[in-house]
Amino acid sequence: MKVGIHPINYRHVVFKDISNGDVFLTKSTVSTKEIVEIDGVTYPLVKLEISDTSHPFYTGKQKLVDTAGRVDKFMNRYKNRKS
Repeated sequence: MKVGIHPINYRHVVFKDISNGDVFLTKSTVSTKEIVEIDGVTYPLVKLEISDTSHPFYTGKQKLVDTAGRVDKFMNRYKNRKS
């Protein structure tokens, strides 16, 4: 690793998903004015609107919205080309 190119404020930071209350601790250089105490240790706090624990794609709750039967129209149009 080259000397002098890495940030100097690399530290442990708590990220909190405000949609479901999930928190996780990781290292980051993000700046924030909020703090939180976990297990007697104070960390900077960053609030997220969405994370992998609440995003529909990662939780498996994503729904396919088929307006006006687009999939059915496509399948009817090209059903004979399957061979």
